[in-house]
Amino acid sequence: MRITCLHTAASNIGVFESAADSLGITADSLRHEVRTDLLGAAELAGGLTEEIAQSTVAALLALTHHADAVVLTCSTLGPAVASATRSTQVPILRTDEALAIDAVQAGGKIVVLCAVETTLEPTSRVFQKAALQTDASVDVRLVPGAWALFKAGDNEGYLSTIARAADRAYGEGASVVALGQASMSGAASRVTAGPTPLTSALAGLKAALKALER
Repeated sequence: MRITCLHTAASNIGVFESAADSLGITADSLRHEVRTDLLGAAELAGGLTEEIAQSTVAALLALTHHADAVVLTCSTLGPAVASATRSTQVPILRTDEALAIDAVQAGGKIVVLCAVETTLEPTSRVFQKAALQTDASVDVRLVPGAWALFKAGDNEGYLSTIARAADRAYGEGASVVALGQASMSGAASRVTAGPTPLTSALAGLKAALKALER
């Protein structure tokens, strides 16, 4: 078994390796490709353009030649998966979609936290689609200032800011908090006002395992 992750931040490698370890996925079964340029281009363009989507599709398809499943870990680029899957038999999965499906299962008020503005639209779309199958309501929120801390290398400040936002969401009546980006995963253990938030790394790898079982 070989699962290959396409990341847009090198720091997500450790996040996914930790999630893989908790699921019993061995280190030699998980590979990583980092394309910071794709998210950087999307940020400059204000979102996912057709050109960036095509570049993402090409990157995903290249990884399928040496993988049993490919996992796209960047929610901004997520919509490109639909095009990529039409050109291969290898499962290509979106971590944000897997997270959305998990989050809405029990219904209730779902608050989804995002750090990057470019991910708000694709994340809202994928969560709203998942919620159609349940009675869940979805509220997608940007955590102000979080991404600037991440880009400045202040991981402590980044995770603390996200954890505070999750605690506020629980204080305002959220049933479930989902951390919309993989880079936010480390904040989950810092949340004290409600259940541990759901993370995309864990959800995405679980989805990959299920796809391989099929």
